[in-house]
Amino acid sequence: MNLEKKAVWGWAMYDWANSAYVTTVMAGFFPVFFTEYWSYGADVTVTTARLGFANSIASLVVALMAPVLGAVADKGSAKKKFMLLFAYLGVLMSIGLFMVHKGQWAMAIFVYAMGIIGFSGANVFYDSLLPTVADEDNIDYVSSLGFSMGYLGGGLLFLVNVLMTLMPAKFGLPDLAAAVRVSFLTVAVWWGLFTIFTIAWVKEAKGASPPAAGETVVRAGFRQLIGTFKKLRHMKVVLLFLLAYWFYIDGVDTIIRMAVNYGLSLGFESSDLIVALLIVQFVGFPAALAYGKLGQKWGVRKAIYLGIAIYMAVTVYGTMMTQKHEFYILAVVIGLVQGGIQALSRSYYSRLIPKDKAAEFYGFYNMLGKFAVIMGPALMAIVGLIARRIMMPPSPTAEQLIAIGQTASRWSIGSILILFIIGAVLFYFVDEGKGRAQAQYLSEY
Repeated sequence: MNLEKKAVWGWAMYDWANSAYVTTVMAGFFPVFFTEYWSYGADVTVTTARLGFANSIASLVVALMAPVLGAVADKGSAKKKFMLLFAYLGVLMSIGLFMVHKGQWAMAIFVYAMGIIGFSGANVFYDSLLPTVADEDNIDYVSSLGFSMGYLGGGLLFLVNVLMTLMPAKFGLPDLAAAVRVSFLTVAVWWGLFTIFTIAWVKEAKGASPPAAGETVVRAGFRQLIGTFKKLRHMKVVLLFLLAYWFYIDGVDTIIRMAVNYGLSLGFESSDLIVALLIVQFVGFPAALAYGKLGQKWGVRKAIYLGIAIYMAVTVYGTMMTQKHEFYILAVVIGLVQGGIQALSRSYYSRLIPKDKAAEFYGFYNMLGKFAVIMGPALMAIVGLIARRIMMPPSPTAEQLIAIGQTASRWSIGSILILFIIGAVLFYFVDEGKGRAQAQYLSEY
């Protein structure tokens, strides 16, 4: 394996590593375990609100940190160091989830939120290494390769963990709860172990403009960030794309984080929802690669628009589904486009930014993405609580409470549609040619 291919595979292996946290923790077991174990006995709408606000608070912290950390990393050629710092914070928090006991919903939220900070913070620097390992001709494919490897790696570990929960005795575990908790430990081992390939195989280029003599890396990073804010008036295309991305990726990430909780609120069995997540992972593996090829042949903009349109259809259909086979159908459809829209958005953005300030600009990129995830789950939580309050009679029966909770959940998931619509409209006005010219101007300024 030559050095160039080795760097590409080393970079992609981090997606293989950290996707275990997405599948087993964020999308899979945490929402189910939180509802049935840590938040046991609470009303379903309250549990959804707790989970939504936990995601939002963690994302807010990452959003505020990302641009500053990116600027510092650019100045000190420290993208890998910062990536590893946050990655292993996430690893430690995965271990921490194993230690949270039944009913301790507040502690579970805290550890989960810290894990999201580790996961999301590391992704700022992981994304910024993409232009280091790929040139413009293959950047769409390499970005898609990362997501594809993530689906496969995360899916394989998730499959093992699902088998552990279905047959705990065969794995030497006393019950399902113990199997879920041990699954969190397997995420830590998987994430920490496979990140070593990224450490060893990806070589980071030196910063284009190192700190001046006598100036610390942190101070130089802040100076660069302030300077970039001043120059952003020349980067209107970047700002417009980030605004569009803010809205449509919010819908994507909210569905990832809240789909299982939504299914539970409709009365589906947790085992049915876990199967749906496995479908997404194993459909997503080849689909992400195929979507990258589609972007190369058909055009990245058209491919992104296709993804947004499919997600809009998924959201509308999701508000009306009543049977578990419908959830499986939606899982297949989401698997076809989820990795593609994420990968092509990341590679499209790389065309609009100065290469010598990649970490800083990917800091802005991830900041907007995380601010979006603040809005999405919070929007679902607020809409659900308002709908529940409006429909609640003075003395509801148990049957009425269940029906009201399900209807409120449908309203909450439906509220995501507006985010896809706004994102699509804004993306229409993004001019890639002007964006390239503005990026060149900023590099030379």
